Amino acid sequence: MSFSGKYQLESQENFEPFMKAMGLPDDLIQKGKDVKSISEIEENGDHFKVTITTGSKVMANEFTIGQETELETMTGEKVKGVVQRDGGKLKVSLKGIESVTEMVDQNTIVNTMTLGGLVYKRISKRM
Repeated sequence: MSFSGKYQLESQENFEPFMKAMGLPDDLIQKGKDVKSISEIEENGDHFKVTITTGSKVMANEFTIGQETELETMTGEKVKGVVQRDGGKLKVSLKGIESVTEMVDQNTIVNTMTLGGLVYKRISKRM
């Protein structure tokens, strides 16, 4: 299944505790918790371009599977990582956060991030 498409955040679990653990200030957590972000994914073979728009903040990352690249995190920090494809999942580890993105059906994408014992889950639907 191709990840390509435009998706809107439908629901999320553990947003506030996860963002606190990442060191985001409370005012940003409060602003961000009810915003329905839009993710746009362009998949071309092993090359991906991912743009996430949350309110006025736009985060754009481009990567090729298996190659080290610089990725912007949710805190705005840029860190190096290698995105791997594991079956139908995209996996990357950035600064102790394990991120797994998968298509659960043709119209639903699930991103699960784990930091220590804390799991943050985002479910987005194709627009």
